[in-house]
Amino acid sequence: MVNNNYLPFKAKILDKYQQTELDWTYRLECQIKPIFGQFMEVSLPGVGECPISISDFGEGYIEMTIRTVGQVTEGIEKLNPEDYLYLRGPYGIGFPIESFYNKHLIIATGGTGLAPVKSIINYFYAHPELLKQCDILTGFKTPSDVLFTSDLDKWSQLFRVEVTVDKLDEFGNLEVIPNSCSRKTGLITSLIPEVQLPSLEDVRVVIVGPPIMMRYTAQEFLCRGLKQENIWVSFERKMSCGLGKCGHCKIDETYVCLEGPVFNFTKAQTLLD
Repeated sequence: MVNNNYLPFKAKILDKYQQTELDWTYRLECQIKPIFGQFMEVSLPGVGECPISISDFGEGYIEMTIRTVGQVTEGIEKLNPEDYLYLRGPYGIGFPIESFYNKHLIIATGGTGLAPVKSIINYFYAHPELLKQCDILTGFKTPSDVLFTSDLDKWSQLFRVEVTVDKLDEFGNLEVIPNSCSRKTGLITSLIPEVQLPSLEDVRVVIVGPPIMMRYTAQEFLCRGLKQENIWVSFERKMSCGLGKCGHCKIDETYVCLEGPVFNFTKAQTLLD
């Protein structure tokens, strides 16, 4: 049977985990083997479709962390294990994972930008011998917005993990963030001057988050002496069809869904708003 990239397939929800008031992680029965950083088109018949990054995957399943922000995602939130979603994909260019081998990898994320790199972190957590060092810098608006708290705790057993929030929420504390992580308030860019960089030539940086966060975070690393070609970003700018047909994600002559969502910063600096 010829594979049809336009045709969705059914995927059973195996489990569902609440992350925050708005964010849920869904584990779906799926036999695909994506590349780190790719995304799926997720649909509900009669409701609509939206692109969602793959936050993790393994034998016989993928996971996606979905924020409830519109009609499609509101419909998805009402589903439970044993219900079905419809998927197309995976699509897009992923991270060049082998380029990080035997390097000092720094992953900097803002908000839900932690989801697209969760699988990378878990991969290197399972294979720490492939890296010289790993630093994880992740920022959220408030403590109530922090994702993957149990994973942050686990990762901090092997890697340096720093979590910052822009401001305290109504609860006024950082107790939701594991004690094993460094906990601070302020923008994620405030963490970068403190990162130890013994060898600039060995450093590789991955940045995922809102466009303005990625731009200023990249600039901070450039000020530390990193080369543009050693920085990668990922973003989903108005993606819709995933196949480069609708043109919603087009920036000048670049189709984000086809040539991204992962870009080397040498290219991304001309695309970021």
